[in-house]
Amino acid sequence: MPHSKKIIWRSPKGEVIACVEKNKVMQENLIEIRQICQDALEDAVLMGCDEQQVREVFMELIASLENPYSGRE
Repeated sequence: MPHSKKIIWRSPKGEVIACVEKNKVMQENLIEIRQICQDALEDAVLMGCDEQQVREVFMELIASLENPYSGRE
């Protein structure tokens, strides 16, 4: 099931990202990320891993992502 919540993407200054193509790319990215995570969760559970631990590792992974554009305006 795709990400069904309607997200209003915003710039760091709080401005709405209104570009249809940008919003389309963001939605497509979320669908892909969700499917990869779903597949990985299913694999882990089938191999006997603890579901909660897998979810925690996923959250740590997301939290560790680095912004290569930090400091740019």
